[in-house]
Amino acid sequence: MKKFPRIVFIGSTPFSFFSLKELYTRKYNIVGIITTPDPPFFRRKKNFFPVKEYALENHIPLLQPKNLLDSSFLRNFTMWKADIQIVVSFRILPREIWSYPKMGTFNLHASLLPQYKGAAPINWAIINGEKKTGLTTFFISNQVDSGNILLQKEVEVKRDETAGELENKIKKISGSLVLKTLEGILQKKIKPIPQKIISSSLLRYAPKISPIDCKIHWEETSIDVIYNKIRGLSPYPSAWTTLFFKENRFVRFKIFFVKKMRKAHNFPIGLVILSSWEMKISVKEGFISVLEGQIEGKKKMSIKNLINGIKIRKNLFVR
Repeated sequence: MKKFPRIVFIGSTPFSFFSLKELYTRKYNIVGIITTPDPPFFRRKKNFFPVKEYALENHIPLLQPKNLLDSSFLRNFTMWKADIQIVVSFRILPREIWSYPKMGTFNLHASLLPQYKGAAPINWAIINGEKKTGLTTFFISNQVDSGNILLQKEVEVKRDETAGELENKIKKISGSLVLKTLEGILQKKIKPIPQKIISSSLLRYAPKISPIDCKIHWEETSIDVIYNKIRGLSPYPSAWTTLFFKENRFVRFKIFFVKKMRKAHNFPIGLVILSSWEMKISVKEGFISVLEGQIEGKKKMSIKNLINGIKIRKNLFVR
């Protein structure tokens, strides 16, 4: 194990795990890991998120603070005497944490900064119909996601890709970019550069997605807007609509996978057209054909199984 630098790794999601594993297998000296507290259901089942599992398996010291300014946590944290910190998918750090190491704290963000600052860059890139996104490493500073850029890597967004598929593609290359950034800093081969200044009209943000953001508005003028929203929220948190069987009988309906069909028609917007193998929803420029969905109270299903469970076949609509 390399003695220098002493690294504290900070991360909480499966996305974080790929960078942690890359660093550890390359024999970098990870002196401690900070991750989120266990949810109650994890404590009962005695299984944990991948970052914590990896820390326990490899006997790496671990802290799971509820409060990052708690005196007990800060005392234990400073005992690690970190030279540098690496953050991948974690909440906002207070200055007392990110400013502590003499070599700084750098973060990996899943967008090409300054575009898509925020908690959900992968989702919003697809929702907004981007053709490319990427990864950025940057030194953390006072303003969120606004520090000097170290490295960037561009990634193509395929036209039918979902957020889940794009995340899987990005996380497989995330560890190598973190490693390249660390080595560049150590060898003094990277010159941090300020983020580009972009006019507010062109700047896109990636705030945390709320349930209301997930609601499908079928009256949208573009079929592409609806299509991008569904794939940008798949598989999580998932796009949803209200499926009406009659005016007084309705359920929430999550939609995970669809295809778009451009075709002129005279059907009212939101009408659900069922056959034994297909569910089409009429929109202004054609139809959205549902391939996988979940009716409230039931499991996620392929469209064939979902249709088999619908007893009422006429006068269905969504809104």
